[in-house]
Order: sequence, then C-alpha cells, then structure tokens
Amino acid sequence: MDVTEPPLGLLAELTHRCPLHCPYCSNPLELLARDAELGTVDWLSILTQARDLGVLQVHMSGGEPLARPDLPRLVEHATGLGCYVNLVTSGLGLTDARLADLARRGIAHVQLSVQGADAERADRLAGAKAFHHKVRAAALVKAHDLPLSVNAVLHRRNHDQLAGIIALAEEMGADRLELANTQYYGWALRNRDALMPTPDQLAAAEPIVRAAAERLRGRMEIIYVVADYYEPYPKPCMYGWGARQLTVAPNGDVLPCPAATAITTLDLDNVTERPLAEIWYDSSSFNAYRGEDWMREPCRTCDRRGLDHGGCRCQAFLLTGDAAATDPVCSRSPDRGAVDLVLAAPRTEPALVMRHPEVTR
Repeated sequence: MDVTEPPLGLLAELTHRCPLHCPYCSNPLELLARDAELGTVDWLSILTQARDLGVLQVHMSGGEPLARPDLPRLVEHATGLGCYVNLVTSGLGLTDARLADLARRGIAHVQLSVQGADAERADRLAGAKAFHHKVRAAALVKAHDLPLSVNAVLHRRNHDQLAGIIALAEEMGADRLELANTQYYGWALRNRDALMPTPDQLAAAEPIVRAAAERLRGRMEIIYVVADYYEPYPKPCMYGWGARQLTVAPNGDVLPCPAATAITTLDLDNVTERPLAEIWYDSSSFNAYRGEDWMREPCRTCDRRGLDHGGCRCQAFLLTGDAAATDPVCSRSPDRGAVDLVLAAPRTEPALVMRHPEVTR
C-alpha cells in the first residue's frame, strides 16, 4: 500500500470576493459571501497547522486576497513559520505602500493575472477596467525586486492575442509566464460553449509558444498548459489526488484539489471541526482517489496509470456523474464519446455569463 507523504503546498483561498468577473473563473457557481469567511484567528491556526504538517509553500489566493485587510498579518505569520509565500492577485488594490508592507513581512513572489493583450479586450473579459491597474501592479512588483509570474487563461475569445499576451508579459518583466488553456469547472463550465477554442486556434498557438520559449530562454520561462479536451490522454492532475497539495476554501472546507467542490458526492471536512493533519491523512475525501486501489478498468491495468493517475476526478464527475470513472478526455475511456460530442458541437458565439458581481460588495 502507498505511504501518504506530507503535502508540499497549501492554496489558501482567503475570500471569493473579487473586483473581476471573469467568465472562466474556476470558483464554484455558489460563491461564498464575506460573512461566511473564516476570521484572522482561524487562518493563523490553519497556517500553523499546515507548517506543522509539512507545508513549505503557501499560495494566498481567492477571489482577490487583497480584499482581506488582515492579509499582511497572515503573510507575516506564514513567513515567520518558514513558508515561501506567493500572492495570487488581480493586481487591483495593489499600491506601492501595500506592496512595500507585504515585502517587509516576507512575501516572496507575486502571480498576476492578465485577460488579454490590450485594454479593450482585457477589460471586456475581466468585466472591469483592470488592464492599466495590472500594468502598474507589474511595475510595482519589479520595483520591489520581487519575482513575477504572469498567468493568462486562454480560450476562444483571446487565443488570437497569444503573441500579444507573450509580448505584454515580456514588457512587464515577468520571470515566468503560464499560458493555461481553460479548464472547465465552475464558471468556465457554465461558459464552455463560448470559451472552447477551435482546432485552428490551437494549431496556430503551438508554433507561437515554441518560438517565444526559444527566444526568451533564460529570461522568461513559458509554461503552456494544453487544451485537454483535444488531447488523447489526460494531464496528471495535481500529481495525483491528495498527493502534494491541499486547498482551504474561504469557509474552512479542506479540498484535495481546488475544484473538488464540483464532486457533490464528496464528503468534505472543515478545518474548524477537525485538525488539518487528520483531514490530510485520514479523511474519506482525501483518501477517496489516492493511489491506485480505487481505479477500475481501463485505468487499473493501463501502462499510463502512474503517469496521469486516471486523469481529473472532477472532470470525470462533471462529464459522467461518476468521480471514479476514467477521465473521459482519455482516448481509452469508454466515455470518450462525451468529449467528442462537445468537440463536434457547432462553434457558436453565445453571450458570456460573467462571474456574479455582487460578491465583491
């Protein structure tokens, strides 16, 4: 039987509040309001428990973590425990004074999202006038000599701007650029028909990314996350279920992966009711799809089972209603037809349903 190792990383989703309304947001459709969020004392306890459990990296995210006035205290506590702390932000609300304070308290890295290569497209996709704030935020990060990652979620509405997005990240001085084709959970699943890229877009993207990665080698690392609906095999989701990372939602629910609330049959534990170490090692949710014992055919005897771990459990549930099924993206899955039907559907241009704005108030 496999021995469960301690987790490496914690995704601390401090809030679902966000000034942006991105239609591909992976947060649940039912967003948690401010009065459902854990307080400062709870989060300090979570960070301590996480470090005691073995966590080395803490990614402070949301929503928008800058919406939390206690963010500086949480950063200082996590860095004081010896954790590497990454701020995952839209950049809105990030001022020189706030960043200087976070830097003094030990923030080690900033990850900034962008939605498009120019203000018109980016602001339309973000549902807010955000582009110029992001450009200023990137300049602040570099002025404080902090490492900067830029993240762009790719889809049909911005794939044509791929070269421009790479150029924007270069102008921002990014050390790392993640170009991630949309994963269809939460709001992205709601908007899948409007976001699904075309085969022509994907074919055009690869040589652009390849050329940029070669040109910028040693200056900016480029990570390209493929559009897995079009792939013959699924990606290795999170290095396996409950293997390296855990997520704590704004209300304290502890998730084996950030999208695990999509699996409605999963019995989630809350860190205010059970210690984090017990949840990691002993909970039914974290052990549900760990290792290989849960696998059925064709995964159980597949020569790729140690590479892709059966694929994404959330995707399997959303497409088949069974989280233990082989990820239907896999060409060996008996449910691959569900993905083929999506790909065969006419590429229409339905209106985007934007992430609910009321949660920002």
